[in-house]
Amino acid sequence: MKIAISGKGGVGKTTLAGCLARYLADQGQVVLAIDADPDSNLPSAIGVPPERLAEVQPLAQIKELVAERTGAQPGSFGGMFKLNPKVDDIPDTYSIMHKGIKLLTLGTVPLGGGGCLCPEGTLLRVLMKHLMVRPGETVIVDMEAGLEHLARGSTENMNAFVVVVEPGQRSIQTAHQVRRLATDLGVRQVYVVGNKVADPSDRELIEQGVSPMPVLGHIGLLPSVREADKQGVSPYDLDEGLRTQIAAIYQALLQVAA
Repeated sequence: MKIAISGKGGVGKTTLAGCLARYLADQGQVVLAIDADPDSNLPSAIGVPPERLAEVQPLAQIKELVAERTGAQPGSFGGMFKLNPKVDDIPDTYSIMHKGIKLLTLGTVPLGGGGCLCPEGTLLRVLMKHLMVRPGETVIVDMEAGLEHLARGSTENMNAFVVVVEPGQRSIQTAHQVRRLATDLGVRQVYVVGNKVADPSDRELIEQGVSPMPVLGHIGLLPSVREADKQGVSPYDLDEGLRTQIAAIYQALLQVAA
């Protein structure tokens, strides 16, 4: 499956992306996790130790790679560069492995000219399109709050577009905005995962507020998530209950998105 995870800043989309990647790797799947969020917290959510974080190189900031593959200098505008650069070797060459997960960080690009008319934007767009049709891998994309990275890639090959929603009207409004934008990009269905759910009223608020989007499940308001952040580990390693909730969410996704 190819799964994109989005949501308002701070709702816990990176926690879901990281724990889902860990769960699927534990199930024996070949997992490629893509950090497309400028905040770049997916490595820690997966559990990459702090001493290995220096190995994570955002692709858009590797000037030599951008210049080699596009034929133009990074940050240049208005010049000539390749619109279809070679990308098939990038996931294996520039990713790091942890707990059976291949982790790739995209980085950010200048937004001039709509964010795509530059060498970095072109490289990331072609790479995303390649990853969405690459066979044999489950791909999980931790997106930024908007849809910029997905807009550069291929949306029609996504199996699932998941929005994380916490109990609150701003988060619910963001979910509806994401759904409208995703529909414009050709995404057929948007699903919701509730997070930071403390009681049945939180669950009801989310489920009623995001209708007609299907809700795959909920993650509780868990002290383990905060504790994992303090320790610099993945909450997946600290909380068996969280692992159970992640498994249930994935099984629900299989039923509706297969």
